[in-house]
Amino acid sequence: MKKISVLFLALFIVTCDNGAEDVLGCTDTSACNYSSSANVDDESCSYANEYYNCEGSCINDSDSDGICDENENTSWVFVANEGSFGASNGTISMIDDNGNVFETNEIGDIVQSLEVYNNKLIVIINNSHKIMLYDITEDGLSMPGIEIDTDGSSPRDLYILNDKVYFTNWNSQDVKVLNLFNYVIESSIAINGLPEDIDFDGQYLWVTIPHSDSSFGTGNTVSKIDPNSNTVIETIEVGSGPQQIAFDNGDILISRTYYDASFNAFHGAAKIGSDVITSEYGAGTPCGGAILKHQNVVYRSYNGGLAEMNADLSLNTDTQIGNFQQWQVYHIEEINGNLWFALTDYADYNEAKVLDSSGSELSTYNVGQNPGDFATWSIND
Repeated sequence: MKKISVLFLALFIVTCDNGAEDVLGCTDTSACNYSSSANVDDESCSYANEYYNCEGSCINDSDSDGICDENENTSWVFVANEGSFGASNGTISMIDDNGNVFETNEIGDIVQSLEVYNNKLIVIINNSHKIMLYDITEDGLSMPGIEIDTDGSSPRDLYILNDKVYFTNWNSQDVKVLNLFNYVIESSIAINGLPEDIDFDGQYLWVTIPHSDSSFGTGNTVSKIDPNSNTVIETIEVGSGPQQIAFDNGDILISRTYYDASFNAFHGAAKIGSDVITSEYGAGTPCGGAILKHQNVVYRSYNGGLAEMNADLSLNTDTQIGNFQQWQVYHIEEINGNLWFALTDYADYNEAKVLDSSGSELSTYNVGQNPGDFATWSIND
């Protein structure tokens, strides 16, 4: 019996051994180095990067620019970097979908404000007394752009309405109107004082006048302009130093910053409704005057952040968003539901910080000198 068992076991072993040798390699058919002859996977498989084939080319590249369609940039945030007064070193920073920051060459003396309109970026350059217009694509700004001379007017802020740019001017003390079809400044609306911010409530343009004259005396009015007739139809006293404008349920809300003889800054606010009310917040820092509406709540810049403004114009500091050095907060805007802070020490520290509604920091971008105004563009707009 033992001989029979040994013979059976030997036959079994010979029958199960097919004589095949192990061939090591990549056995995954989806891998770039798949081997059809391998029968043992040696964990050597390699794969193409996402959106690319094994030759390193895009799977989808509709414009044949070497950038895969899925990675094409679709939006920009533009930052107006003022530069130093008299140095003509103002620039524009451009932030893409992926957080990359690009900066233009120097374009003039004090890049004051900018707006996007119909795939164009319209830029006010204050001390160069000009407006620049640039076409926008997913690749950025088309340079060198179109230059429009404002004849020494010292332009400050702009609003675009019905294919026309309404822009405020200090030297000429007016609101000029630029036609975007022929690039001609076609009219001027005289303002009693030095106009600053300009905004539109759906029917009228509103203009703040923080300085009363060319000697920079303290102004205390806002002008209400009918764009159908291009005339000032009302001038309203709102307290010293009106700066920026926000709208809330039919009311006109205004931040105020003004100075004493020693150039100490003071802050306040005003509201134009059924009547005019004002509020004073005390001493602060120069250029601190942001006011904006975020998630249906009005906020005012205060103590290095944004504080909720109550109906009586008092500030609820318990709801403050952001906690920076107040003297470094140069400008604040809402973009796509987040709050963008332009921060500068007027020298080497120049950043744009993005916060969500709870005050959590989402992103930080290094930008050009003295960042101020923001504008945003999307390929889908």
